[in-house]
Amino acid sequence: MTFASLLEQLGGLGHFQRLHIIALVAPMLLTASHNLLQNFSAAVPPHHCRLQSMPLGANQMGNLTSETLLQLWVPLDGGHQPERCQQFSQPHWQSLEPNDTAHNRSIPDTEPCRDGWTYDRSEFEATIVTEWDLVCGSWKLTQMAQSIYMAGVLVGAMMLGSLADRFGRKALLSWSYLQLGVAGTATAFSPNYSSYCVFRFLVGMAVSGIILNCMSLVLEWSPTRNRTITGTLVSYSATIGQIFLPGLAYALPNWRWLQLTLSLPFFAFFCYSWWFAESARWLVLAGRPEQAVQVLKRVARINGKKAEGEKLSIEALRSHLQKELAQAPGTPWDLVRTPTIRRISKCLAAVWFATSFAYYGMAMDLQGFGLRVHMLQLLFGIVDIPAKLLSTLSMSRAGRRVAQVTTLILAGLGILANLFVPAELAALRTTLAVLGKGCLAASFNCIYLYTGELYPTAIRIGHPPRQTGLGVGSTMARVGGIVAPLVKLMGEQMPLAPPIIYGSIPVLSGLVALGLPETRNQPLKDTVEEVENRLAQQQDTDP
Repeated sequence: MTFASLLEQLGGLGHFQRLHIIALVAPMLLTASHNLLQNFSAAVPPHHCRLQSMPLGANQMGNLTSETLLQLWVPLDGGHQPERCQQFSQPHWQSLEPNDTAHNRSIPDTEPCRDGWTYDRSEFEATIVTEWDLVCGSWKLTQMAQSIYMAGVLVGAMMLGSLADRFGRKALLSWSYLQLGVAGTATAFSPNYSSYCVFRFLVGMAVSGIILNCMSLVLEWSPTRNRTITGTLVSYSATIGQIFLPGLAYALPNWRWLQLTLSLPFFAFFCYSWWFAESARWLVLAGRPEQAVQVLKRVARINGKKAEGEKLSIEALRSHLQKELAQAPGTPWDLVRTPTIRRISKCLAAVWFATSFAYYGMAMDLQGFGLRVHMLQLLFGIVDIPAKLLSTLSMSRAGRRVAQVTTLILAGLGILANLFVPAELAALRTTLAVLGKGCLAASFNCIYLYTGELYPTAIRIGHPPRQTGLGVGSTMARVGGIVAPLVKLMGEQMPLAPPIIYGSIPVLSGLVALGLPETRNQPLKDTVEEVENRLAQQQDTDP
């Protein structure tokens, strides 16, 4: 007897599970939006040096229009647009003369903007960039802010994952809702860049706590035969959140209102989280079987199986959880102790890192493709729907390894192909970017399932989660998310370096993934020895 069979006796995917899943998935719609929020809150609109205090003289100033002043003081770039970071050191009067008389005149020296910048607010009313002048010499601070947020996601996974094993999934999920509501609201009222980064770090921690504990509660209360459906539902909720974000950002062009709107609902999520049922598995493993029995009786009552629930006892529950109770905790040493597991861990670490690295490298650089950010974010969200579906089908038909390798290599090639497309062909550049993003979403879909199947039960259900195979893999993904914005900083000196790096790493990791064993149509392994033997058997059967 297993715990899965007990859930089937108490109603399977019954009324309780459906309500529970809906209540857990709803916050995920907004949680996903926080990951990509900086595409809008830190958008960089067209700008040029401010002209408010240029020393022309009262008489001259009164006779000149703003367009003429711009022509006098701001040089043009290669695209015949006003330079964003430079102004003339003195008025360029020759620029007002006809070209045939002014071509031999000298051009004044240029200098950095003296009095700040003037921004085009037609698309974005206010962003952290326009509010704190994070342009020109300060443009790197926007990339740093995103890396700080992703660092918060990493720290949150480590801290809140460990605390969830000590205090329970429900308690830490409720805390994460409250922390995101408070920190997100505080972000909307940030008086300066430093406080913004601090609050965004705390938001990142909370986002990680929500994702980890939401997924745990959804899967632990789902019968085995329904876990694929419920896991997919959680995955697609993040996709819907990406589609929802650009519409909301278009309606709220001020970053403070957008941040506030995405944060306040978490106070409501916190208030109704008391209704959630704690994981019965965790309660038993934590030495609280009496409470686990009460929770299961409540589930049975809501599912219309009150009689079956009343028959449940502590002894019966322990018998259903014998395997979990007898399982020794996993440790990080398990990931490198034996040759095959060590090889799997190295390959998966590369795949997790590369997928996340390229994903956030593309997803957080929407302004570089020549299309409106709102439209491109919408396309990036929509493409995930068929991408995840096709990846699921390919994993079932062609195998996990083929699907993983193919999605990574195609994603990298799509990014690299954009290097050869001129900026004028915005539609083609956008198409390649959307296809690359879809392949990376498909890669994420593959790697979650593949990791769980490659590691034996002793590591899959180890304690704490961050030290298991899936936990270490997702940690590498978060490291990739931290590094991705920092690579973009290289673009100031070497413009081609970031896209080359973003495209090359997925291709290389796709080749590394060829070293992973195939798991399609194979039973999950319970011990390290079974995994070692599986690879040996596959090598014997390979031609």
